[in-house]
Amino acid sequence: MGEKTLRNLYAAFVGEAKAHYRLQAFARQADAEGYPEIAALFRAVAAAEGVHAERHLRLLGEAVVKSTEENLRASFERETTVNQVYYPQFIREAEEEGERAAALTFSQARDVEEGHALLYKRALAAMLRGETNSYYVCQVCGYIAEREAPERCPICNAPQEKFFEVR
Repeated sequence: MGEKTLRNLYAAFVGEAKAHYRLQAFARQADAEGYPEIAALFRAVAAAEGVHAERHLRLLGEAVVKSTEENLRASFERETTVNQVYYPQFIREAEEEGERAAALTFSQARDVEEGHALLYKRALAAMLRGETNSYYVCQVCGYIAEREAPERCPICNAPQEKFFEVR
């Protein structure tokens, strides 16, 4: 693939992925303000942007879907790299520039990513044993709890009400 096309595909992926998440946030706000039909529109467009992002990612060769076991192993490896390589650098650079808020979000994300890696590892073992599990996500920092939401998030101290069950 040509250099410009590759660069443009990556830029298109990033833009579509950002739009996907931004529109989901807009939908939550519309729901909170009592506009369910507008929220549905935002969710529909977010879903379409997600389709675009996934198509771009496939062309980039990064959305190769394999067996669930292989996907769990690859996800574990990615989370470990992000946790051990990227976030420590992001934290260090934010601190060097005096950006405390960014350093905090990077630190919390790093800690959460470490947990994600462990979740993948445990899920793989549970899958091989034929067990199932439920997951609860903190809406503040992204921490994931297994089986039940904790009274307080161990990463950001958010109350249990800030967790939602993922089905």
